This record gives sequence, C-alpha cells and structure tokens, in this order.
Amino acid sequence: MAEPGRGSEDPNGSDPMTAGGSPSCSSLTTKELQQNWKLAKQKERPVRLLFEIPSSRVVEQLLHKHVVYQIVVMRSGSFDSHRVSVERRYSDFFRLHHKLLEEFDEELEDVVLPPKLLTGNFNCENILERRMALQDYLAKLFATRCVRHSAHFSEFFTEQEQKQAHVLLRAGQFTAALELLKTVLEIQEKLLPWQKSTLTVPALSAIAVCYRDLDEPEQAFSAAQRALPPVRRYGLKPYRAALLELLVDLGYQLGRPVAQLQDELTALRNGERGEVCFRSLKEVVIHKFV
Repeated sequence: MAEPGRGSEDPNGSDPMTAGGSPSCSSLTTKELQQNWKLAKQKERPVRLLFEIPSSRVVEQLLHKHVVYQIVVMRSGSFDSHRVSVERRYSDFFRLHHKLLEEFDEELEDVVLPPKLLTGNFNCENILERRMALQDYLAKLFATRCVRHSAHFSEFFTEQEQKQAHVLLRAGQFTAALELLKTVLEIQEKLLPWQKSTLTVPALSAIAVCYRDLDEPEQAFSAAQRALPPVRRYGLKPYRAALLELLVDLGYQLGRPVAQLQDELTALRNGERGEVCFRSLKEVVIHKFV
C-alpha cells in the first residue's frame, strides 16, 4: 500500500498475472507462472523523472551578469512525451543543496553539488561542463528516495514561477499569470507520484481564479473540480469552502447540477461556524503567497 499522501513508486503498476487477458493463476503450472512473471517484468518500464539541461544563456544586468540554465523535466515512458522547462541559476541549485543537507545530511553523503567557479564563469567550455554536471546532480538527487519525496525538491522547480504568477494575479494580469501557473501545474503533475497529492491544490485554485476573472467559466469550473478531491480527503478547510463556493456559483452560471455541492458547503459552514474565517477562493490564493 502506498504511503498516505504519496503516490506509488511505480504509478503504472499492474498485476501481470491478469493483465491483457492472461490465463488465471489457477490454470497455470508453477513453471508457466514463473515464465509469465519474467516476461511481464521485462516489459515493465519503471516511471522516473528525467532531467535535461540542453541550453543556457548569459543574462546581463546593469551592474552584473549571470548564467541561467534551462532545465527540462519529463517522466519516462511513452505516456509522457511532453517536455516542460524552467530556468534556474547556479545560486538556486546552491540554496536547494543546503536545504536538503539540513534535512538529509547522511543520505546525501555521496551527492555532491558541482563547486562554484571562482573564475571563467562565462567561458563557453566551463558553462557546457557546468550544464552536464548540474544535469547529473539532479539525476542523483532524484535517485535518493528521501529527496524525491521532499517538498524542497518540488519547490525548486515551481516556487519561483508560482510566486511570480501570484504577483501578476494580484496585479490583475490574469493571462500572464495563467501561463506561469500552467507550467507549475505541468511540473507538479510529473512530480505527483513521489509527492503529496495536495501538491497541485494551490496551482489549480489559482488557475480557477484566473479563468473566472477572464470570464472563462468552463475552464474555471474544471480546475476547481480537479482541486476539490484532495482538499476533501486531507481536510484543507479554507480551500474546501472557497472551492465549493466557486463551484456552486459557476455551476448555476453554467446550468450544472450543484445541489450536492450546495449542501456540502452549507454543512461545512454550519459545522465550522465561529471557527473558520471563510474567504473567497481569490483571497485564499492571494494569501498563500503574501
């Protein structure tokens, strides 16, 4: 059984003895069972994250310049051919490494962050070498079980974009915020087999808010619907009331059946009266990154 709040190590795992219409165990000899099991194991393609750093660029600012590296994240297997990317500086890797060392010092004994360069930071050969070293570093981090389940690991790939998106959302720039939030959500979905199932709730909620304010109720309703199950399961009360309220309002607008959602919202409010400060979903989203 998977650890509560986390996905399985192999989210595509299935019973090889029954998949594909194979004969039941009772009709096979021990030798045939062993052969079937061996064939099934050979066909399995364990799902894991793959990281590539295919490019980098030098960013020149008024008083200094620095290198940013494009990190492409994808899950192995034919089911996930879409590549999504973010950009990070060496200083971002450095902060991640020290956060992880504070929590998992012994487990990271053999995982070494490429050292900081004192000279030649913008030399093409050094940048290429650094790209390969950082790519290998990410692969080694992912191979360490405690790291791939750590919130620090997921935040490294999404926190900057999520904060930028919320700045744009507060400024009313919903289209620009939405583009960043979609990138965040795609990466989080790739991380979900190894992260808590509530990981995507803030991004989905923010996406619902953006779509609603862009007067796209269908998309807003869909995003809120996706966020609600993990919120219910893990008792995220501020999100639950706000999502239900949004779904009820949008449901009436779209002509959807919302009686059960309305009953759930009423029961929640009655049960938590005086204990929970109910905010709109937009207020909950904005408060998350204040």
